[in-house]
Parts: sequence; structure tokens; C-alpha cells
Amino acid sequence: LDGGFPRTRVTVAEGATSWQVVEGLKKAPFLNGTIESIQDEGSLAPGSFEVTPGASREALLQRMSSEQSAILAAAWASRASDLPISTPEEALVLASIIEKETAVAEERPWVSSVFVNRLNQGMRLQTDPTVIYGITAGQGTLGRGLRRSELSRPTPWNTYTIDGLPPTPIANPGREAIEASVNPASTEYLFFVANGEGGHVFASTLAEHNVNVQRWRRIEQQRSTQN
Repeated sequence: LDGGFPRTRVTVAEGATSWQVVEGLKKAPFLNGTIESIQDEGSLAPGSFEVTPGASREALLQRMSSEQSAILAAAWASRASDLPISTPEEALVLASIIEKETAVAEERPWVSSVFVNRLNQGMRLQTDPTVIYGITAGQGTLGRGLRRSELSRPTPWNTYTIDGLPPTPIANPGREAIEASVNPASTEYLFFVANGEGGHVFASTLAEHNVNVQRWRRIEQQRSTQN
């Protein structure tokens, strides 16, 4: 209780899309009010928010939005000096990709370094989560693996077919992903692939990466035969 009023918590996962957040809040029976529109992708801070039963859904969204704006402003103010991105909005786009690529906190600066290095070299980002967002528009999950044809099918977000960053974020990134987007690790990495243990293995050359990919495919094959 707080001042005699019961309190409860609303928790928003890092990497949830704005549509998913809104849908979740609509289903929360302890909140009140309608939600007029879906907030801009990336503009809502994930995390845990304390509310009183009967609190306004729109007011809670405004709290999330204000918090995300403050996090982004603080990160941008302490950004590295030589980034290939020129606005906080671009940092938010990059942060959302980092968020969707890894759930391992210590990997985020490395993943960021891969994308920063690619942007600096004029390479396409070629990141699967952007392809998925182009298919789903953030409304739910794909629920299956990507098809090869989808990697080459143009959408505004498909970083296999567009140069640079997509036009909007693809999710709502957390504070650590935002901070990683503006302060990447200093590496020569240009590639990464899953390592079979929840994380990734990184490579600076295509030859190294191809070896890592083959290792991952063997792991996938072994798992499929065991199931």
C-alpha cells in the first residue's frame, strides 16, 4: 500500500513492439481508459512501472514515453565521437536492432560494433529481425523461420535490400541497448552467428564467419535429429 492505495506493477519486456505493449495494456483489467493510437515504434521504455488500480492506460504510455526520451537524451549526450549515425532517432533505430539480435547483456556493445563497422564500410546490415519486422509490422511474432525468398523481398525495413538503417525502430529497446548503440565496443568484427548456447560468436573476416556458420549448422542438425 502507498498512502492507503494498493499498488501493482506493469512490466514491459525489452524488445516488445509498441503494438504488443498496447495490446498487453488493453488486456490489463486493473487499468482504465481507451488507447487512441499506437505509439511510435521505439518510443516506449521497457521496464517495471508501479500503478494504482484504475490508473489510465494513456497516462502509463505517456510515462513510458517520457522515460524513453530521457534515456535516449542522456545516452546521446555521452555518445562516442566517431559514430556513423547523426541523430538520436538513428541511435534508437540501431538500438532496437541490437535489442532484437541478442538477449545477452555483455554482447550488446559487440553487436553494436558489428553494425557500426558495417555502416562505416558501406556494407548492408543484413540483420534478420529487420526482415521479420517488414513482414509482421511489429504485430505479433512470425512464428517460423525466415524463408530465403523473404530475405531478398524488398520492404522498407529489409536490411538485406536497403542500404544503411531502416526508417524506424523495429522494437522498443532497453537502456543497455540504447547505450550500446552510441558507445559500441572497439572491434574489427563484421559478422556474428549463434553459438548454440544462447549467445553469438563474432568474426572479422568472411572466411572466419563461414567456419562459424558451418559449426552452427552442425549444431542445428544435431538438435533436429535428437527431437
